[in-house]
Amino acid sequence: MNRPNPAPSPDWAAVYNKKEELVSRSIAGETLVVPVSGRLADLQRIFALEGVAGFIWERLDGKQPLGRIRDELLERFAVTRDEAERDLGEFIAELSTAGLIART
Repeated sequence: MNRPNPAPSPDWAAVYNKKEELVSRSIAGETLVVPVSGRLADLQRIFALEGVAGFIWERLDGKQPLGRIRDELLERFAVTRDEAERDLGEFIAELSTAGLIART
C-alpha cells in the first residue's frame, strides 16, 4: 500500500499574523474572512471558518508561536498531539497558500 509522504512538520516556534488587507467578523459561531483591496471587498473570496478553524484564526495575532496554539488546541479539544499537529500544520499551509497569513 503506497501512502503519500506526510507533509513536513511546521516550525513550532514560527509566528504568523493575519494579513492587513482582511476583514474578519464572528457571526453565529462562524468566522467570516473577506479580503479587501482599497475600499472594495472581494466578495468572490469570502472564507468561512467554523469550530477549530475559527479558534486557530483568532490566535494568529503575530505574537503566539504555533507551538502555543497547538498546546491550546490540546487543552480545548479532544484531539491527540499527532492530530493537533497535523491539522494545525495543514491549516497553516492552506491559509498561507490562500494569502491570508504571513510569517512574522
